[in-house]
Amino acid sequence: MAKLYFYYASMNAGKSTNLLQAEFNYRERGMATMLWTASIDDRGGDRAIESRIGLHAQANRFDAETDLWARVSAAHAVQPLSCVLVDEAQFLSKHQVWQLARIADAAGIPVLCYGLRTDFQGELFEGAAALLGIADSLVELKAVCHCGRKATMNLRVDDGGAAVRAGDQTEIGGNDRYVALCRKHFSEAMEGMPS
Repeated sequence: MAKLYFYYASMNAGKSTNLLQAEFNYRERGMATMLWTASIDDRGGDRAIESRIGLHAQANRFDAETDLWARVSAAHAVQPLSCVLVDEAQFLSKHQVWQLARIADAAGIPVLCYGLRTDFQGELFEGAAALLGIADSLVELKAVCHCGRKATMNLRVDDGGAAVRAGDQTEIGGNDRYVALCRKHFSEAMEGMPS
């Protein structure tokens, strides 16, 4: 039976790298896959999914209006899919997460989602909350704080490296805008204490 998986972590844990390795494993065995990523993150250009270590792949892009069930079903009718892989899964809507569950349950296609659990204020993203609620398998990938502890939080920083405490939930950026920290150092930074 196909399952819905959610691989989650803070920034810089290798989520995209893991996704691209899983996709390569399917492809190497002659199996067809379908890759998705959020249209909001267009930093990669043609390299829609790009890891920090230089791996990349083209992918379909989803936004709030994308009907993933319809799009995946149509592709599956043309060429049977062995796996659907979704990067930046935190940007999925709750409805889209249920569509992905339907792909696993009704179409029998495993769905591997990779994304952040929380935003820069420690709040769940809609897609992450839905995945945490209904995914068959939850896997936490490890990132490391500067102190050596497991990094579970994403600190947004300004151009000077100071913590950003307010703003829109979504602001696209990489190492220039976000730092992965353990909860202790995240809390200290958000309170203005030296970390």
